[in-house]
Amino acid sequence: MLPGPAGAVTEAVRGLPQAPPARPTGRRAHARGRAPRSKGDRTQGRGFLAKAAAVTAALTALGALLGLVRDQILAGYFGAGAETDAFLVAWTVPEFASTLLIEDAMALILVPAFSRALARRSGSLSGDPVRALVRGTLPRLTLTVGGAAALLVAAAPLLVSALAPGLPDPGLAVDCTRLTGTCVLSFALVGYCSAALRAHGCFVPPATIYVAYNIGIIGTILLLRQPWGVRSAAAGVAVGGVLMVLVQAPSLLRELRTRPVPTREPRTLAPGDAGEGRIVLLGLIAPVVAFSLCRQSQTLIERFLASPLPAGAISHLNYAQKVAQMPMILSLMLCTVSFPVVARALAAGDAEAARRRVERDLLLAAVVVLVGASTVIATAPRIVELLFERGEFSAADTTATAAVMRVYALGLLGQTMVGALVRCYFSAARPLWYPAAAMAAGLATTAAAGVPGAHYWGAVGIAAANALGITVSAVLLLRGAHRQAVPVQVDRLGGGLLRLAAAGAWATGAGWLCQLAIGPAALAVAVACLAVCGVFLLFIACAVKAPEIPPLPRSARRTPHARRHRAAPSAAEAAPVGETAPVGGDVPLDHGRR
Repeated sequence: MLPGPAGAVTEAVRGLPQAPPARPTGRRAHARGRAPRSKGDRTQGRGFLAKAAAVTAALTALGALLGLVRDQILAGYFGAGAETDAFLVAWTVPEFASTLLIEDAMALILVPAFSRALARRSGSLSGDPVRALVRGTLPRLTLTVGGAAALLVAAAPLLVSALAPGLPDPGLAVDCTRLTGTCVLSFALVGYCSAALRAHGCFVPPATIYVAYNIGIIGTILLLRQPWGVRSAAAGVAVGGVLMVLVQAPSLLRELRTRPVPTREPRTLAPGDAGEGRIVLLGLIAPVVAFSLCRQSQTLIERFLASPLPAGAISHLNYAQKVAQMPMILSLMLCTVSFPVVARALAAGDAEAARRRVERDLLLAAVVVLVGASTVIATAPRIVELLFERGEFSAADTTATAAVMRVYALGLLGQTMVGALVRCYFSAARPLWYPAAAMAAGLATTAAAGVPGAHYWGAVGIAAANALGITVSAVLLLRGAHRQAVPVQVDRLGGGLLRLAAAGAWATGAGWLCQLAIGPAALAVAVACLAVCGVFLLFIACAVKAPEIPPLPRSARRTPHARRHRAAPSAAEAAPVGETAPVGGDVPLDHGRR
């Protein structure tokens, strides 16, 4: 991700296809535009987004379930004390690396780059732009990140002292950090493969990565717990990172082979062009990396502020965050699936299709996360009791974790909006610095509120500062979205989100009342969840000016060109499939053979 791969990425960024020549209009033109296609440019049938989102949802839910099993094993074997705190300081490395290298920076940089390379594929006479992008970026990325991983392993004592200066057992944290530091290289390869596969319209292998990751951690803990103690969990992170690469590499190789090997190598850049390419590349990477660093630094501030607190505070924050963020993870699945769609729409010059897709995704994601947040707030003690209260995890730990979880849940809507809105800024060819500035403002808010919060209210105060900071960032991103490449209608969208938040407040109260008189924790959570869903939907149905939230299957089946026959096709429809795929609800992507 340094200036090394400038040539390939610059060509992918600058070489957008020119406007296509005039074509016949109407239904015949649309059919003619889709007819000629190569085997490597096979388009998807109707309902592709719905199917992709459903498969991604199922695999993500399975990965989240295995993550809960992993946390249950950690809580049962090691409790919420000094030993677990030491491991969780080392756990900061994979948390930070996954956000930077898998979820945010790598995806936000490479998905648009691969999308533009795919759009240029059929018009390229000198070679395959996709393979040129891979040849120019992957080897140098591997060397650079591999060196960073080695440096991190060597500097583990300094890192632990900086992250948690008040930790009771820093030696154990250093050992765990050296084991988890190896994931920096594996996570970089995972993020690269995921971005490339999603740009090709292949979503199943990227959705399985956390299933493989958690299987690796759970298996290693079960095998090595007796001789290694909590170090076995850190070793599991290293094993899980390797498994994540292995579940994606075969699919990526198959996608790259769908186009014949070019007979001539791509044009090499002149010395002056190479220097310009490095400048362009740094301009592309720097805003995205800065945004991701600021976003993940929320966790660094939490661990730093919690380290002087009594033993177990970091553990309570970790368990509460893992459970509370599950609704956010599920809500962002749709945005993950549709991000390549937005990038391809902008590459085709169809900003209106990108806007419709983004607004639809934001409202659907808000519904999912608010229903989940309402359930968490209403039943937090019962959820913690059901999931963790066994073995070394005591009733006092349940009470402390539930209090933190309820406060964390207040910031879930902000977390989701940040994850979804940032795609409006980073889908275009030149990402801007505004998202990084918005995240920096939220980070400063978290730090300023966290110091007195930790002093007076402990872990609960730290969680409140986190919720406040991420909400500030979300508001700033929403207010600036209408000026970006995807011109979101801010006032309309903001009004819809406020009405959904009001529905969530009513649903939270209903869920809390329903679970009060029920004894078994599992039954109480189930009844409260049903009550939350029912009240939420009832409020939305009866509210004045309720926001329009089309279901995904209908939005995926009914595309703009299916609803009406235009006199002239859009830019996306006028281009042949090999250059730019039509974008909208039913989105054909360059998917290749399976």
